[in-house]
Amino acid sequence: MNCKHIFVTGGVVSSLGKGLTAASIGLLLKQRGYRIRMQKLDPYLNVDPGTMSPYQHGEVYVTEDGRETDLDLGHYERFTGIPCDRHSNYTTGRIYSNVIARERAGGYLGKTVQVIPHVTDEIKLAIREIEDDDTDIAITEIGGTAGDIESQPYLEAIRQYHHELGPGNGLFIHLTLVPYIRAAGEMKTKPSQQSVGILRSIGIVPELLICRCERPFAEEHRAKLALFCGVRPEHVIEECDVANSIYEVPLELMRQHVDEKILRLLELTPQAADMAGWREMVNRLIQPPNGEVEIAVVGKYISLRDSYKSIYEALTHGGIAAGVRLKIRMLESEEIEADGAAEKLGGVHGILVPGGFGVRGVEGKIAAIRYAREQKIPFFGICLGMQCAVIEFARNVCGLAEANSTEIAPGTPHPVISLLDAQRDVTDMGGTMRLGAYPCCLMPGTKAAAAYGPSEIQERHRHRYEFNPVFRETLESHGLVVAGLSPDGHLVEAVELKDHPWFVACQYHPEFKSTPVEPHPLFAAFVKAAAR
Repeated sequence: MNCKHIFVTGGVVSSLGKGLTAASIGLLLKQRGYRIRMQKLDPYLNVDPGTMSPYQHGEVYVTEDGRETDLDLGHYERFTGIPCDRHSNYTTGRIYSNVIARERAGGYLGKTVQVIPHVTDEIKLAIREIEDDDTDIAITEIGGTAGDIESQPYLEAIRQYHHELGPGNGLFIHLTLVPYIRAAGEMKTKPSQQSVGILRSIGIVPELLICRCERPFAEEHRAKLALFCGVRPEHVIEECDVANSIYEVPLELMRQHVDEKILRLLELTPQAADMAGWREMVNRLIQPPNGEVEIAVVGKYISLRDSYKSIYEALTHGGIAAGVRLKIRMLESEEIEADGAAEKLGGVHGILVPGGFGVRGVEGKIAAIRYAREQKIPFFGICLGMQCAVIEFARNVCGLAEANSTEIAPGTPHPVISLLDAQRDVTDMGGTMRLGAYPCCLMPGTKAAAAYGPSEIQERHRHRYEFNPVFRETLESHGLVVAGLSPDGHLVEAVELKDHPWFVACQYHPEFKSTPVEPHPLFAAFVKAAAR
């Protein structure tokens, strides 16, 4: 059959959860036997989020093929289990870069290059990239909010695309807000009416309206939204805040038969849905059999939760695997520098130090790692977390008092972490790190090997600095275990300690490959160790 398309837009305010809603729809359609691909189109001018501050954008999600992308792609992969790639995220910067490159090459044959049709045509080419013979339904989420200047070319492009697809082949879904005004004791539909009005004014008529709300709305609200937004009453969907976990959202949408309604609008036959595994996972998450475990996450960007979105989700997945309720103590590493590790970390069952860039807060991370090592608290280091673990071990066990990374202290006499050889002549910041999936060979008898099972794995990377092999012999002679190596034996990908309940650190980012139904082996092993 021809590939069908679903376009998801948002209105009223940002951060309504378009990505979660799109991911939930993708999961439901996949579980009904359809082959799904997902995509996010972002209206900002950066070519990708790789050079954006975590405080501005949240985490940068990395795909298998090495594309730095929006964090919503993490939701897509965690919910559907379907890998995204470089075609799954386009920004205005990337779209315009393609247009300008084509113009410079003479690709427009002397025409005046304009937003319509040339930019909108480029956007349609991007959408077409996820349309192939192995895809039944393509889901494209449009970033931003209806009415934004930045989003207008995308809305015009999907209007054109929907028209070109013809009846029954495309579907507009609009996610909007129905706020509850506490002082008046009323829910208000007017913001949603205005949001849909903006779309209708440019030729986009949503066929399904998904309404975010704090509390269930009455039939009068549904009837009013249907009347003023031009949507059938049964196609006005209530999406209330869920009680326990975002993983309940697909089940709530399924309860309202959203997937069946979508398939009928696309002129497809609803097949039986297999959600038993997902329901079992949600039940285990809500009612864990083995008590509560508290994990400290010592990071540099803690004030914005989305900065470590995949870390928190992967820890939750580890909690599901261990059958425990997870409590996360979020700590800025600078707090540890100010107040001391014992003050801030007392009572936790495990300590995780995630990635980051720059000098700020590094000494706090190192202090947290020393506390975990000396107090025998299960520890998990990721990317910069592994580098800090190596620095801490070199200083406090090997006696290399000035050991450091050349990123932090370029003149250190003991550069136990140094720039990758391939990075020495790199000057551009965007898209130039070691990115994407690379193989890693695990050493027999290590905790990492026990967690994974297979002796060779593939994990995603995002870094410029690496373990300096010059210091490998010294560190190993004092008890550091090299647990993972690149196939050529040159790059140290994972380290651990023998005389410790569970102390593992890796240069790669395992959080990007964890899902609630298939928790990542290292996160599962870490949380189980903390539970013990």
